[in-house]
Amino acid sequence: MKNYRTKIISNQEISPGYFRMKILAPGFGENAHAGQFIMFRVQRSLPPLLRRPFGIFRTGFLPADCDGLPPKEFVEIVYKVVGSGTSIMAELHEGDKVELLGPLGNGFDCTSRKGEKILVGGGIGLVPLYMLAGELVANGCKVRLLMGGRTRDDILAVTEFERLGVETYISTDDGSLGEAGLVTQVLERKLQKYPETEVFTCGPMPMLAAVHDICVKYKTPLQVSLEESMACGVGACLGCVVKGAGHTEEKPSYLCSCKVGPVFKSQYLDWSALGKNDNDCGGCA
Repeated sequence: MKNYRTKIISNQEISPGYFRMKILAPGFGENAHAGQFIMFRVQRSLPPLLRRPFGIFRTGFLPADCDGLPPKEFVEIVYKVVGSGTSIMAELHEGDKVELLGPLGNGFDCTSRKGEKILVGGGIGLVPLYMLAGELVANGCKVRLLMGGRTRDDILAVTEFERLGVETYISTDDGSLGEAGLVTQVLERKLQKYPETEVFTCGPMPMLAAVHDICVKYKTPLQVSLEESMACGVGACLGCVVKGAGHTEEKPSYLCSCKVGPVFKSQYLDWSALGKNDNDCGGCA
């Protein structure tokens, strides 16, 4: 974890309301893993007071500005404009000074056996799945990505995933792109066809709860990345705690999403509580 006082390389709208920002971050990539996140200071003056959490889409290098200089290392985030903080971010430009803290949290566990892997992403929940897909493909896994959204505008980075060699399936609630219907319907069909697989998912809480129920039905291992709102990102404020499996009033079990997570094995969470909480923050890790 490191605090970077740095600048923006680019900030572009890629779909209505969705932006992709590259931020100069030397040395960031060597410590970043799929599923981790950053805390981004929207501007150095007030308001807004708190940093915003964003999943890491990817890290990489751009050519140096001139001969003799090292390549420019960057971290890239994708975010949706949903409030005052992200509205300010959408107005930032190349060269603007920003501050970020990261990489933070625990990401996906990619150490399991080779074989079939299914990734399920809803809306901005596709963001942490890109690095994950790259790591799984590099490990020799067959990767299928099920992308879901309300409309075609919520389907992001299809070309980037396909360039990794990922087999992609698209579904939208209104049928404006791909199959009409819920992404969870596609997941159930795929698990019937590929029973020996592992599932990874990120998205709004109702979708995660539905994915969990389907994976329990088919006895499929599942890792979930929670989209909990975070204030500090380092476990100090306890604002992003969720109930763990077996939680009771007599023996409480609370898990800090930013420090223990944001990625959890689904059996460690209390889904009776999580499934009732629609905490889609539109860009949080």
